[in-house]
Parts: sequence; structure tokens; C-alpha cells
Amino acid sequence: ELRHRASPWQRNLGYPLAMLGLLALTGISVLIVCFHVLELLLDDAAMPRGIQDASLGQVSFSIFGSFGAALQVVLIFYLMLSSVVGFYSSPLFTRLLPERQDTPLTKIIGNCVSLLVLSSALPVFSRTLGITRFDLLGDFGRFNWLGNFYIVFLYNMGFAGLTTLCLVKRVSWAVQAELIRAFGEAR
Repeated sequence: ELRHRASPWQRNLGYPLAMLGLLALTGISVLIVCFHVLELLLDDAAMPRGIQDASLGQVSFSIFGSFGAALQVVLIFYLMLSSVVGFYSSPLFTRLLPERQDTPLTKIIGNCVSLLVLSSALPVFSRTLGITRFDLLGDFGRFNWLGNFYIVFLYNMGFAGLTTLCLVKRVSWAVQAELIRAFGEAR
């Protein structure tokens, strides 16, 4: 119903651009994770351990300079939003969604706890995937399991594989539906 009420500009330009942006961000994050997997296989320095004696402003945290740093920030925000959307889309937590002017206090507390856990896990998540090496003040590289090659490698491979599978599944289903609709109207 919302799609039918949308303006032609929004339907013909806004939605496709948003979809292309989401596809591009997903593709870039998968490429960065695949590059990180190759780094893990070739160099032990790619492990997400803490950075020793790297003063802020003296060492670039991206090989692409300012553009790379801006891309890292955009990807971290994208991962944050996609993890929140994925969390509330899962069948187990759909009941936790707040309702306008009718949300009980226990549900509000549950939402606060859930968002706090997601936001606390985001720096470790982005660091383990190799999207950023920046620690800020958290020093998340001191977790013992971040030094375990097999855990980090399997985590990266799982993210890259499952994200690619979801992307291919979503895009191929949309293309299949359009082809079926196009051939169905042609007859």
C-alpha cells in the first residue's frame, strides 16, 4: 500500500537507488572480508589484536587514506543498521518491536538491553571482520579469542559465505519473479 502511494520519482528513482546502494555496501563489505581472509592466510599481522604504540593522527588506519576511513565509517553504520534490522526481523524477536503509544515498560527495557548488546558487539564485530583496525578507547584487541586464527578465520568465512548466499538468493529471487511476471504478461 505504501508503494502505491509513493510518488513516481520515489518509485522509479528512489527505490532503485536505495537498492543499488544497499547492494553496493553489501558487496563492498564482502570484498573487504574476503581480502581480510586472504590477509589472514598470508600474514599473521592481520589478526585483530590490539595496536601497540599507534598514536592517533600519526598512523593511517586505512590503506586508502581519508577515503578509506570514510568508507570504514559508512560500512560500520551499515553493519549497525543491518544487524538491528536483522535482529528485529528474526522470528524470535519480532514480538519485541515497540508499538506506537502502547509499549509496556518491560518491552522498553528489553529493547534497551538488546540495543546495548548489539552496540557493544559492533566494535568487536567490525574488528574481527577486518573492516577497521581502530580501537578508540575500548582496546577490543585484548580478547584472547581474537588471537585464535581458526575462530577468526571461520568467523570471516561464515560472514562472507552467508552474506553472499543471502545476496544471491535475494537478487535471484527478485529476478526470477520479474521474469515470471514478464513472461506471464506476454502470453
